[in-house]
Amino acid sequence: MTPKTSVLRLSSYDYVIFVGTLLFSSLIGIYYGCFGTKQATLKEYLLGGKNMKILPIAVSVAVSHISGTLLIGTVADVYRYGGSIWLYVGSFIVMGLLATFVYLPVFFKLQVANMYEYLEKRFDKKIKMFALILYLLCEIFMFPVLTYTPSLTFATASGLNPSLCAFFLSIVCVFYTSIGGLKTVVWTDFLQFGIIIVSFITLYIIGLQTSGGFLSVWNTAAEGQRLDIFNFQLDLTARDSFWAYIIGSGSTATALIIIHQTGLQKFLSLSNYKDCVWSVVHTVISMSLVHTFCVCIGLVAYSKYKDCDPLTSHLITKHDQLFPFFVTEIGGSLPGVPGLFIAAICSAALSSMSSNLNALSGVMYKDVVCEFLKKKPSDKQATNILKIIVLVIGLLCSCLVFAMEGLGEVFTVSSTIWGITQGPILGAFTLGVLFPKANHQGALYGMLVGCITVAGIAAPAKYYQMKGLLRFPTKPLSTSGCSFLNGTNFVSTNSTTLNQFQPNVIFKTSFHCYPVIGAIVTVIVGLVISYFTKSGSSVHKSFLSPVVYSCLQKKSSGNRECVNGETALELLPKT
Repeated sequence: MTPKTSVLRLSSYDYVIFVGTLLFSSLIGIYYGCFGTKQATLKEYLLGGKNMKILPIAVSVAVSHISGTLLIGTVADVYRYGGSIWLYVGSFIVMGLLATFVYLPVFFKLQVANMYEYLEKRFDKKIKMFALILYLLCEIFMFPVLTYTPSLTFATASGLNPSLCAFFLSIVCVFYTSIGGLKTVVWTDFLQFGIIIVSFITLYIIGLQTSGGFLSVWNTAAEGQRLDIFNFQLDLTARDSFWAYIIGSGSTATALIIIHQTGLQKFLSLSNYKDCVWSVVHTVISMSLVHTFCVCIGLVAYSKYKDCDPLTSHLITKHDQLFPFFVTEIGGSLPGVPGLFIAAICSAALSSMSSNLNALSGVMYKDVVCEFLKKKPSDKQATNILKIIVLVIGLLCSCLVFAMEGLGEVFTVSSTIWGITQGPILGAFTLGVLFPKANHQGALYGMLVGCITVAGIAAPAKYYQMKGLLRFPTKPLSTSGCSFLNGTNFVSTNSTTLNQFQPNVIFKTSFHCYPVIGAIVTVIVGLVISYFTKSGSSVHKSFLSPVVYSCLQKKSSGNRECVNGETALELLPKT
């Protein structure tokens, strides 16, 4: 007897919801690109004229880091490994504290719209270019990750080719991002955030109704060990320990939101630092809200499939298909529900893509294009160049979606990419803002060793995972309730064959820890090298975080306040 598979199919109502989402996003781009100021200056195009409001910026920052891949991956992760991933909320709080007290005071005071300018002024141009290369590599590799899952989901539902779906989504995103600048990005993000929230509330309510209610879901999750979320063991190989989330994921969140061009550029579009702090607070709340809904839906999915695991029973072929399959089961027959789900997943992808494109265009213009221009372009010429950059990069990156085939679970793929690139960048900025005696030699070689260290752990670990030689233990899964299996029962086990090859324990390090490992190695190596290559130059106090002011030995340097360090800094921006 063969299993009864469920395929997400779209009705006319679903297409109206999905197409309407794309249409409204495009109309927002047309409005800001063709009316009013028309984003005719660099300040308008990249910073929204520096008169943006707290809540839209907060929501935009939050949703631009909540991709469709992350939404689908989180639900599947909760189903397999339990609700420990909810501790990401703690990492958001850590990120908010570090942003408010350590990093943002420096960036906001200096008003460096391009964050890599800070590294050039604090250290030298080599450090800036190294960090810039890591940033570009991360963005290029992350684009196919962002587009792969939503495109595949829509392709499955519509019967279209996945590559055509990815290309179509990319075209829409590139269109409204290129013509509308930051204001379009922010307000489309605001619209898309609302779609995500409405979709997840709807799915959660329907899921509860089909699973016996909240208490039934809660009790089932507890019996299935899905609520065993507090693991305080100090073990880097423990995939879901408390410390892996708070420290490891806290570093990841800081690197991806604060020490990242997409987040910093939006925060700097606010008019004063008080607004910036409140925007960080609202960002933490917004991200925590969406993440909590993902965890709740994951628990509902487990309650529904606790006795008939879809993957083991071959109803699906990958765990990343669990969320779409779940939506099909509970709401496939309800007009509009599948369309709302796909609109939410694609909205999350579009928001991430548009924010990255807008930020990437500013960095490429400032640090790449301007290096080859003989004279400074006019504002109109500059904005046209930015639009061309968005168009070219968007189209090129969309073609890389084919590389996602065979890479495995998108959640771990994205975390691996972030760890290799963003951890060392976080370490370099930490050296700059917290350690006045850190110099350019220390920062450069610290980042280099940090990248090599994380890549030396992450790349082999990913290889072993793809070969099935490295697996993290899952919570119990069963097929005892699958009637089409004629009574055959499978219960997952985490045992391994004694003769099977076992990778070195270092490759079992939780992927949550990759960024913090990269950052720590960068800081330690950077400080050691700086100690042996010290000089008598000075660093302006404004390039250091306020948290270290009380530890500084001040000395007079003309009309500037400096501390012992490496680089004598040039004039600060006049703000």
